[in-house]
Order: sequence, then C-alpha cells, then structure tokens
Amino acid sequence: MITLPLFISGAEIAFIIFILVMVFGADKIPEIAKGLGQGMRHIKNATNDIKGEVMRSAEKHGMDTQGMTDDVKKGIDQVKEDIEEITGSVKRRF
Repeated sequence: MITLPLFISGAEIAFIIFILVMVFGADKIPEIAKGLGQGMRHIKNATNDIKGEVMRSAEKHGMDTQGMTDDVKKGIDQVKEDIEEITGSVKRRF
C-alpha cells in the first residue's frame, strides 16, 4: 500500500475525495483548486518580495548577507550534529 509523508493511505485519500465530491459537487472542485493555487502563488510572491526587500536593505546598509547566511547554516548544522549525538543509534523505522 502506498503511503504519503502524511501517513495517509490510498483508501483514506479516496474517501476524502469522495466526501469532497459529495459536499462541493464535481463542478466546484476545479474552481476551489484554482482559488487555492492562486492564493499559494500570492503568498509565494509576497514572501519573495519581502526577502528581496530585506536583502536590498541589508546591502544598502553595508551588511554582508552571504556571511550571515553562512553563519545561520553553520548554526543549523551544529544543532543537527548535537541532536544526532544525543539520539545516538535510535532511528525511526518507516
């Protein structure tokens, strides 16, 4: 049986789709999906705009954005190493 990262089986997905068709009707589902896609695109564009503005502001004030990015990555890698050290040989099985 195929499972998704959300640990939902194929039968559960089919049941959810069946309920969606029963509640909204087959003709409304594409409109709902289109609206969700547009909303996700707007969010992505907004985050890119914010990221660009932060980068431009940092460069304007003479901050080294690449150095900050490297520092953050090093910190994240250190935390990952610490977690791996603490957990040791404990591994999850899927």
